[in-house]
Amino acid sequence: MSTVYDFTVRALDGSEKPLSDFSGKVLLVVNTASKCGFTPQYEGLEALHRKYHPRGFAVLGFPCNQFGGQEPGDEEEIARFCSRTYDVTFPMFAKIDVNGQGAHPLYRFLKGEAKGMLGTEAIKWNFTKFLIDREGKVTARFAPSVTPDALQGEIENLL
Repeated sequence: MSTVYDFTVRALDGSEKPLSDFSGKVLLVVNTASKCGFTPQYEGLEALHRKYHPRGFAVLGFPCNQFGGQEPGDEEEIARFCSRTYDVTFPMFAKIDVNGQGAHPLYRFLKGEAKGMLGTEAIKWNFTKFLIDREGKVTARFAPSVTPDALQGEIENLL
């Protein structure tokens, strides 16, 4: 597999969603959690999505419970939390693993394309972000501490 468009993921409603549906868009792929110190980043992610969506941009959220059990809910609870607390309108997907034997193939691909600090592949925590260009290639990886607002310049460059 050579681009993110080659993968299919499961949406929060259980349906299968080919990422090729986002072909030609700039994407920000983020592993999320509802009970994390970085959870308020949902607000900034939604602001990016609303600002740049008309220009061909989308945030894709992937809930993950691998870091401190900070995403304990099921898909229905996650959807309700995101909608009620942060008015999230960007696509959210079913809970996945991002590390280990059970890591989703999409995340195995992302980690291989954009290494972390000192060349490591493992995702260190919730809200690690991957920026994808219009051709489906990974252009950058950002640590959880990098706020969504700080990514505007990089996004603008790809749009």
